[in-house]
Amino acid sequence: MGVLKTGITKNSLHEVYMATDRMNENWRRVREQIEAIWSDHEFGDKEMKKARGNLKKMVELIHEKTGEPRNDIMQKIIAFI
Repeated sequence: MGVLKTGITKNSLHEVYMATDRMNENWRRVREQIEAIWSDHEFGDKEMKKARGNLKKMVELIHEKTGEPRNDIMQKIIAFI
């Protein structure tokens, strides 16, 4: 097993890529769920990326778009994550 100049083994680098792929797939799944539940509203790429990985920001974004109570939004998101 070779060690790269950064001190990271090729195996470790592969694990990083695999974890990144899983995180991206999870994000796609979460985004699809949000767009399905709140299909009457449009969510732009830029605003979704700003809220990515931050539940509070995501709830606020959906609340701003829909006017739905934050508690209801939170319950719906928690049900699918």
